Amino acid sequence: MSSGFNTRAVQDGELRIKEFGNMTTPIFENSTFANPNESQNPATDHTRGKPYMYTRWGNPTLQSLEKKYASLDQVDEALSFSSGMAAITSSVLALLKKGDRLLSVNELYGETFLFFTRTLPDMGIDVAFISTDELNRNEIDLTKYKAIYTESIVNPTLGVCDLEHLGSRAAEAGSHLLVDATFASPYNQNPSKFHAAVTLHSGTKYIGGHADIILGLAGFSKDYLERIWLSRKTFGGIPDPLQAFLGLRGIKTLGLRMKAQNENAQALAKFLEQHKSVRKVFYPGLESFSYHEVAKRNLKGYGGMISFELKDGVPAARKMMKKLKICSSAPSLGGIESLITLPIDTTHASLTPAERAKMGIPEGLIRFSVGIEDSEDLIEDFQKALA
Repeated sequence: MSSGFNTRAVQDGELRIKEFGNMTTPIFENSTFANPNESQNPATDHTRGKPYMYTRWGNPTLQSLEKKYASLDQVDEALSFSSGMAAITSSVLALLKKGDRLLSVNELYGETFLFFTRTLPDMGIDVAFISTDELNRNEIDLTKYKAIYTESIVNPTLGVCDLEHLGSRAAEAGSHLLVDATFASPYNQNPSKFHAAVTLHSGTKYIGGHADIILGLAGFSKDYLERIWLSRKTFGGIPDPLQAFLGLRGIKTLGLRMKAQNENAQALAKFLEQHKSVRKVFYPGLESFSYHEVAKRNLKGYGGMISFELKDGVPAARKMMKKLKICSSAPSLGGIESLITLPIDTTHASLTPAERAKMGIPEGLIRFSVGIEDSEDLIEDFQKALA
């Protein structure tokens, strides 16, 4: 039976044991399980269709999270990982081998970029980079590549990938399309509806929502389950059951939080766009933003991330950030609290200035993760800090 996003977020995937009457899935803090399991109807691990044996292979708490996430992201199957990077590396290495070619957008999260430029080439996997604009023009011959990798909303310049066109072209070319949809969240976008083969999320961010866990998630069709599960089992990027439990708790309110963050970000973006000290605002929900038309076709909501530049550059940015009272200076994003950072100091600090320039990241770019505080208070905080 189909149901609304919030209903599925609360109800789907929960492991309720009649004998105990528990309302929330328990934390199965077990390394191992009885083997063979001689009970009459043993519970089975969805990754193998057999009774649970060892948590690195699968665990009931993890499975509850995976089933709930799969329902929200509208995919057949899902796996959880110890971090977003574990989800990315395990999924990519499950699908590519020596001699294969990967096409990626060059506007990437810094660690993903390092993985593609400094690890994959050493493994004999060739990686070609193009801009999101080039990819959106649909002129690239995708048949030359075993896989295509993109971020649905790129980090930190917030360009929007045109999955509506890319997905069908990748499917026709026989290329695996992998989409990091962390900035969108399952509330604002389901890449599988655009023919994405694998959807990736840093569950640390919007899915967890409370800045208290490190978690990754990958969703896909049943055809991909065995390959990606084997990669996770081999590399060991499995989350602790407690992290999975906290992810389960957080994801239940994803719809409520994202609705508030979508609305807050729209209000803040409009305020910043009109401020005399601001040079440029990067936000998919603004009509002035170059990706707005693409965003309207690909997103159900524009998200809680804003990037912007001040007219007086890096010194002004550092000064403003110190004056903010509600917004804290910290990396990461997607939590209920507002966070602000300079990517040159945090998420993209490991890249060279030339690499950042190629991604279109100005040195003075400020990235702002909008929380669920009252938008009036956030605007007032920025008004005083920019004065």
